[in-house]
Amino acid sequence: MGGRSYAAHPAPLTEVGALLEARSIHPGRTAYHHLRALAHTHGIPGARVEHVLGLTGLTDVAHRRVKGFSLGMGQRLGIAAALLGDPATLILDEPVNGLDPEGVLWIRTLLKSLAAEGRTVLVSSHLMSEMALTAEHLVIIGRGRLLTDTTVTDFVRDSGAGTVKVVTPQASDLARLLTAPGVDITTDTPGTLQVRGTDAQHIGRTAAAHGIPLHELTPNAASLEEAFMDLTRDAVEYPATLAGATA
Repeated sequence: MGGRSYAAHPAPLTEVGALLEARSIHPGRTAYHHLRALAHTHGIPGARVEHVLGLTGLTDVAHRRVKGFSLGMGQRLGIAAALLGDPATLILDEPVNGLDPEGVLWIRTLLKSLAAEGRTVLVSSHLMSEMALTAEHLVIIGRGRLLTDTTVTDFVRDSGAGTVKVVTPQASDLARLLTAPGVDITTDTPGTLQVRGTDAQHIGRTAAAHGIPLHELTPNAASLEEAFMDLTRDAVEYPATLAGATA
């Protein structure tokens, strides 16, 4: 980090704040004394301890023993510890784990505000819906291999996981004309096609060239989750299978 290993920094908490396992705290300590002990090792003033307790909403429980904390409270304490040294870089693993809806909104807003200050905020998570609302840049790793390194916007746009909804009275004719390698066509209701693997422009041109009327031609962008699943389909380490049930 910053050109040297973490252990080589004279005051690493002021360089990198990390949340890896929020509950790795002595259960007999209070939240205040846990943070105060960390601060003492780095010469961080007590006022900073009070500040991060307030920032994470723990002021009222600061003198309660950690063993009585809920999962969400423990998560907030872990985030407070990561912020204690006012670091330029934050590394947070599943920071919303255990938080209620208000807490999820709070951590999302906090992370965005920290990034807006010019800090580097690295978040690892499997919650695609939350990452879609929080992250600006993605690094996706599967089985130890880098799969992509790009912006969220570009990743979703270029994933190919989106579909195009087509409504036409000649659905079967158009489906036949659009059939090609890499193009997947499904239908839920008569006269409606969901086309994946080609774009609306190609579909429109094909329909026009063959005199097929279109009542609707609507591109549906992929969600981050859909794009992620499409990319990592062959990189799942522990694929699950669905067992069939007999009524």
